[in-house]
Amino acid sequence: MLEKLKKHWKVNGINLLLIIATFALGGSLCGFAGRKILLFTTLDKGFTWFFLYIILVTLLWPLSVILVSIPLGQYAFFKKYIIRIWNKIISKKKSNAVNIAIFASGAGTNAKKIIEYFSQNERENKAIIRLIVCNKPGVGVLDIAKKNNISTILIEKERFFTGDFYVPELKEHHIDMIVLAGFLWKLPAELIHAYPKKIINIHPALLPKFGGKGMFGKHVHEVVISKKEKESGISIHFVDELYDHGEIIFQANCAVTDSDTTETLAEKIHLLEHAHYPAVIESVLKKQNLR
Repeated sequence: MLEKLKKHWKVNGINLLLIIATFALGGSLCGFAGRKILLFTTLDKGFTWFFLYIILVTLLWPLSVILVSIPLGQYAFFKKYIIRIWNKIISKKKSNAVNIAIFASGAGTNAKKIIEYFSQNERENKAIIRLIVCNKPGVGVLDIAKKNNISTILIEKERFFTGDFYVPELKEHHIDMIVLAGFLWKLPAELIHAYPKKIINIHPALLPKFGGKGMFGKHVHEVVISKKEKESGISIHFVDELYDHGEIIFQANCAVTDSDTTETLAEKIHLLEHAHYPAVIESVLKKQNLR
């Protein structure tokens, strides 16, 4: 039993004992606090007393275990544990909602626009940004997630490419669709197969002409300008096993002038991304009857 728990929670023996101790002490603390609070009432130990006691213990339990976890060094574990429980409760309440995970590697400007779009009355409670997945610590998209109370996963390269590809954690968060918003790693085939036609990417140029390995961010704009192209734009497409290769869902154009620089062209592209990406994601959800 203990070995199974160690494997499930990914902890060593000492931390497992501390976690079990936190559960025990936290449970005792919330039970004690609940009884103390009810002493201020005039209720006898009847049905109403026990009913209120159960409610109090339920409400006090998260706070109690968090408080106990701090001196025992298990705060990080229990913070994630309680968030996971909360996500499951919300998922059950909104079982008809589509849960979206955004994969991002940088500042998160596109992620921010998508979050804002779907948080407006949660688009009739039909689509929710449930998770932010990031491969770089300390970047802006993690701050955006924190401000919006969205769970995050900071992924590690070896596990992502040769381990379980984080599919179990995506399933644990009940993710229905993955949206790439400036995510710079190529997705492993196993992850793509786990979400067939459920992974969308936005590319800052017109595919198929300006795609492939290394064609991201300013590098794309540099090539477009060097080729003296008269237009550029965005391409929103499904993700397959090749770089920038999947079926194109939507494209939008902008003019490239002789006076354009990498920076000015990037600004034009950002405007197109922010204007179209969230709405295109929603249109895909509708077409696939996910919402």
